[in-house]
Amino acid sequence: MKIAILSRDSSLYSCKRLLAAARARGHCVEVIDPLSCYMNINPGSSAIHYRGRQLEHYDAVIPRIGPAITFYGTAVLRQFEVCGSYPLNESVAITRARDKLRSLQLLAREGIAMPITGFAHSPDDTSDLIKMVGGAPLVVKLVEGTQGIGVVLAETRQAAESVIDAFRGLNAHILVQEFIKEAQGRDIRCLVIGGKVVGAIERHAREGDFRSNLHRGGKAYKVQITDSEREIAIRAAATLGLDVAGVDILRAERGPLVMEVNASPGLEGIEKATGCDIARLMIVWLEQQARPGFCLKTGG
Repeated sequence: MKIAILSRDSSLYSCKRLLAAARARGHCVEVIDPLSCYMNINPGSSAIHYRGRQLEHYDAVIPRIGPAITFYGTAVLRQFEVCGSYPLNESVAITRARDKLRSLQLLAREGIAMPITGFAHSPDDTSDLIKMVGGAPLVVKLVEGTQGIGVVLAETRQAAESVIDAFRGLNAHILVQEFIKEAQGRDIRCLVIGGKVVGAIERHAREGDFRSNLHRGGKAYKVQITDSEREIAIRAAATLGLDVAGVDILRAERGPLVMEVNASPGLEGIEKATGCDIARLMIVWLEQQARPGFCLKTGG
């Protein structure tokens, strides 16, 4: 197959691994910076141009689109879809997952367990918002935050009110969630490909922090997951329409809770911790799915 990898940086671990895995299986692969693409959007002559040339047809496209370029990156991916390329994660599914509020609403609609969550812009009654999620301690998040940025643990009611008021002063949308104390600064990242969990790690927050993001100094360890954790990870990915997803789960006393679903999960932490060749599994899945005349899923 002829495959395009949409990435701003071909030197990143995940991009290099996908490039190597695709070439090892005999595919012709090109890394394309989505921000350097521009599009001809016309009936019968839709095309993608890249650095002065019109791109030829690609059988498949692998989106590695960072949160900072979601809007333009998914527009480029959508143009590849229009031109007949099969996407490893569709543009509409990526935009669902990137919108934290929308993704939580869709998960809640399907009855998928998650931390109690409130959403607000300029709450007139901060006390009621805090009460709604069970009181302090609680977690306050900026909707636009990523990789643990814009996430604050408020351990007391006074601290929670101060943080919410501060975020309100930024004219920002905020999520307020119950704090799952028993998780002890740990979460489970399940890597889902084609409706199967192919690898799982437990991420530990660095000392003194409650955020387990590897970008913030967290550590990753291979972990055995339960049947209920496997089921909820698969359901969460399917609800958002993602063929490939990193589903983050908290182990709570009442059972597993989905914290977030990542549409472009990093491969380094999970490959090194588990020894599993995730990149190869992604390419194999793409081979099985890419075919002429595919139909895009819609909805949500």
